[in-house]
Amino acid sequence: MAIYLTKESKVLVQGMTGGEGMKHTRRMLAAGTNIVGGVNPRKAGRTVDFDDRAVPVFGSVADGIRSTGADVTVVFVPPPFAKAAVTEAADAGIGLAVVITEGIPVHDSVAFTAYAKSKGTRIIGPNCPGLITPGQANAGIIPADITKPGRIGLVSKSGTLTYQLMYELRDIGFSTCVGIGGDPVVGTTHIDCLAAFQDDPDTELVVLIGEIGGDAEERAAAYIRDHVTKPVVGYIAGFTAPEGRTMGHAGAIVSGSSGTAAAKKKALEAVGVRVGHTPTETARLVLDRLDHLER
Repeated sequence: MAIYLTKESKVLVQGMTGGEGMKHTRRMLAAGTNIVGGVNPRKAGRTVDFDDRAVPVFGSVADGIRSTGADVTVVFVPPPFAKAAVTEAADAGIGLAVVITEGIPVHDSVAFTAYAKSKGTRIIGPNCPGLITPGQANAGIIPADITKPGRIGLVSKSGTLTYQLMYELRDIGFSTCVGIGGDPVVGTTHIDCLAAFQDDPDTELVVLIGEIGGDAEERAAAYIRDHVTKPVVGYIAGFTAPEGRTMGHAGAIVSGSSGTAAAKKKALEAVGVRVGHTPTETARLVLDRLDHLER
């Protein structure tokens, strides 16, 4: 099992014919992802060869869905055009849109995440690495060769820390790893993923990675208290961050105790989540919890 993405998912790539789109489409195909088409209105009707696979290019997401039954799109579209690309995908009825693009204006993200929700489209991102169900499918830019299928679910604001925890816990493996992105507005939250992992019978433990700034982790803690029965292990990036400065791609601002890593750690630990101070310590905590489950 997995959440959001499986080997059955049929994936379109908006922006597939661009440099980044081409590179990562090839990597997604190598990971076993069922890429059924690209989208570029100027190159509709062509095919693009990726080693032994010829992938058709459609003029619109709607055309791609009609021709292939696609239910996922991965967006590699430059920031000025990302809002239109996501809106088009939502209008076409896509179930999941993974928005990799970095640097999208916040007001655009507010608009397209709300619009997609009204259309029944789940957004992951923007400014995210995407998600991977190891051994089944990869939608985005997460390296597919650093882990294996397993029983840990991972949800993270940080792309780099996603990769590090995947690598540190590679001997155990993961059900699905979701990089939700660290922008001020994202389409899928920690809470959304916690709910999905709670319902996934093959996920035994969840790793939650947060960052300083905002209150997403505190809200996740309240959700864990009320709804999650599986063990959760956490890590918060930014224990040594100075107060009063804007830091990182999340634009996190720490003021007083609000939004600090210590405050988030306290909220999570109050509901039974063990929180590491480093990624390596976090991985050790995961192994300890799994060992306890097996006793």
